[in-house]
Amino acid sequence: MDYWSAGFLDYCATGRISPLIQKSSNPSIQLPHQGDKRMMERERVFTGWQGRSLEEIMMLCRDLVEDPEYPTVRRWRESGGKVVGHFQVYFPEEIAHAAGLLPVKICGAQVDGMEAESHFGSYLCSIIKTSLELALTKKIELDMFVTHPICDAARNLAAIWGRNFPYKCQILYLPQNPNSRYSITYLRDEYERLKGDLEAIAGRQVTAEDLRNSLMIYNEGRSLMRELYATKRETPWLLAADEAFVLIALAGFLPREEYNDFLRAVLPMLKARPAKKQDKMRVVFEGGFCELPPVDLLQTIAQSCYVVDDDLLIGLRYILGEVPLEGEPLFNLAEAYIEKSSYSPVQHDLRKPKENMLLDRVKQSGAEAVILAAAKMCEPGLEEQVTYSKTLDAEHIPYFISEFEENQTTFEHLGIQLETFVENILFD
Repeated sequence: MDYWSAGFLDYCATGRISPLIQKSSNPSIQLPHQGDKRMMERERVFTGWQGRSLEEIMMLCRDLVEDPEYPTVRRWRESGGKVVGHFQVYFPEEIAHAAGLLPVKICGAQVDGMEAESHFGSYLCSIIKTSLELALTKKIELDMFVTHPICDAARNLAAIWGRNFPYKCQILYLPQNPNSRYSITYLRDEYERLKGDLEAIAGRQVTAEDLRNSLMIYNEGRSLMRELYATKRETPWLLAADEAFVLIALAGFLPREEYNDFLRAVLPMLKARPAKKQDKMRVVFEGGFCELPPVDLLQTIAQSCYVVDDDLLIGLRYILGEVPLEGEPLFNLAEAYIEKSSYSPVQHDLRKPKENMLLDRVKQSGAEAVILAAAKMCEPGLEEQVTYSKTLDAEHIPYFISEFEENQTTFEHLGIQLETFVENILFD
């Protein structure tokens, strides 16, 4: 479906005006009318989950998340849609959505990377290589690609990508100094530049009303994600680490309206789950901000611990509050990134020392220990492990250090180490 807003979906399904639209005080946000060409229905790209049990839905979601062929993106393209791929960590998806494009988070996959090997040096993280591999082998086809200078490898990714594909490949320069009083204005101008490129691909102008509707939809999506994580913190026996991960990961390649509908339906099923609380340690997983651990690794951790909070796919959840609908949309979106965002090793904000933010995450989630993980060859992640470990030592918070790779396939050794770590704490 060529979606516009969650309110419009409710209107189509029930004939009533959505509370999302009713509660908006902005008169420019109106219910789309039947004559708007952007409202023409398109077939949903994620089907087959309706009417299934929660366990069946979870299996279906995992299969979709681990499928390197991006079947939902292919269906979108087959129905005439265009796709913008963006590399980790954060990307303002609202702007692409407002242009009628599908923003897709490119975050590698469990593929061999043979085609991409010749384009890179040896000592690089896996996600850089496998992300390019997905495009070289046409597992995913894009109309534009955007990366960010979050590290030396990612900084050069746009140039390497651009030499191999005919579509536009560019870098979005997020502020390196968010503490500057000009950072919001600068970022707003970067978003304006990005909007111009997206308009050229979409073949139409993006209006302020378009952006406000997209902000409304993404605000709802982030609210649903926060509700999912609240369930994970408060009743972790209802939602394992690997399950929460795949539910969030779906947002990286589904139309956001469709994702919101899905999560809105699944959350009550999770809360009604007849699972019993077990005697497991509550932990925070830190280190999944860019390259992502295999689902089986998270499943191994879940066998010994309750992961009550984490930084997995933090870019999809980076803005912590609602982006205001009143005022200038791009400025509001830029301000939210600077003033209302989470933290990661690739944002350098002196007002948000990452070690203190980690302590806040531990305290707010009631965690008893921390798993400090890092992807192999990831300089930002490995550097932060030093600061994190010293801070946790000072606070007498136990931690477990590990590293991972997205193509990792054996986890028995990790499981034994983790069980030993947990037992040492429980019986100390």
